Amino acid sequence: MTCVIAGGGPAGAMLALQLARAGVEVTLLEKHADFLRDFRGDTIHPSTLQVLDELGLAGELLKLPHRKLYEPRLVSDTGDIRLASLRELPGPYNYIAFLPQWDFLKTVTSAAERYPGFRMLMRAEAYDLIRENGAVRGLRYRDDSGEHEIRADLTVAADGRHSVLRERAGLVPEELGAPMDVVWFRLPWRDGDPEDSFLRISRGHMMVAINRVSYWQLAYLIPKGGYDRLVTAGIGALREPVASLLPFLSDRVGQIAGYGDVSVLTVALNRLRRWHRPGFLCIGDAAHAMSPVFGVGINLAVQDAVAAANLLAGSLRSGAPIPESTLHLLQKRRMPPTRITQAAQRLAQNLLIRRALRGRFDPTWLPRHLPRIPLLNRVGPRFLGFGVRPEHVATKEM
Repeated sequence: MTCVIAGGGPAGAMLALQLARAGVEVTLLEKHADFLRDFRGDTIHPSTLQVLDELGLAGELLKLPHRKLYEPRLVSDTGDIRLASLRELPGPYNYIAFLPQWDFLKTVTSAAERYPGFRMLMRAEAYDLIRENGAVRGLRYRDDSGEHEIRADLTVAADGRHSVLRERAGLVPEELGAPMDVVWFRLPWRDGDPEDSFLRISRGHMMVAINRVSYWQLAYLIPKGGYDRLVTAGIGALREPVASLLPFLSDRVGQIAGYGDVSVLTVALNRLRRWHRPGFLCIGDAAHAMSPVFGVGINLAVQDAVAAANLLAGSLRSGAPIPESTLHLLQKRRMPPTRITQAAQRLAQNLLIRRALRGRFDPTWLPRHLPRIPLLNRVGPRFLGFGVRPEHVATKEM
């Protein structure tokens, strides 16, 4: 086996597809039985749509039900504030697409299955690394039939922010901090509701409302570590601010029967100082957990996968050894975008989210039309749409 990847999320699935497409033997492990889980944000930005286009998959994906967002906006007590306009971005993808992540992952893995070198193992949970002569030579995993080993020239941890393989490799992330956690839940979408997704902010409260065609995916931000206090206060402590912030949902908040109808995301913002060991590499959330700010976590993971495939596919296909110095080249390329994006997220957390949750945010200091400010009009849409150092598919289909 040439490459084994733990984690069937955006980073792992995209890397597996590109390697298989380039003629590399690759096994992808996913610990769940399917992709039909609530991934919450599900924002596909122009950078990822462009990558899918280069792989011939954008048209297929966009045939599925989705919403397009051209102008992200913030709704305050004093009115709407347009945060950016993506309409002038170059290329055909001048919007953010909202669609369930399970559709994205199914599209990517179905495409990978067209190549003979690809194998996917579901309900296969990686739990340890195989080491020989100071290098990682594969992994151990569990499934319904017991414990197994896969030996590989390269083992990739794409198993998320709580990566088991990262821990087994002795890699510990640097924590950067976040002032909030997020309570996620859904309510039905009805005719007459707003069409676009948006950010709602008020003194002491903040919400994200994502239109998922048939329902609203809602994120209520709470102070870091505040979920137990919210539960102790009773379900009314959630229903009441939701109805106040989003009056059009006031006739539906009763459908949140209790806290069993919600899930809580403990927000983390961190990154590894070192992404690799000999024969081992971390990408996506395993290398850098992103805050939900700007909704760019999926897209950073995809960019990691594209860069990794571009760098490593040739050596993996030929069977040539991959020195750790080559793995470091990937970290060297992807660390600056990670640092800059996380710095922007921290700035937004400190200036906006922390102040809002403490009741200190005054929406009147924000200009009504941020896109009219020349610098923001040039930089903001490109940062939101394409990020820092967008990657392009350089591997050839074999």
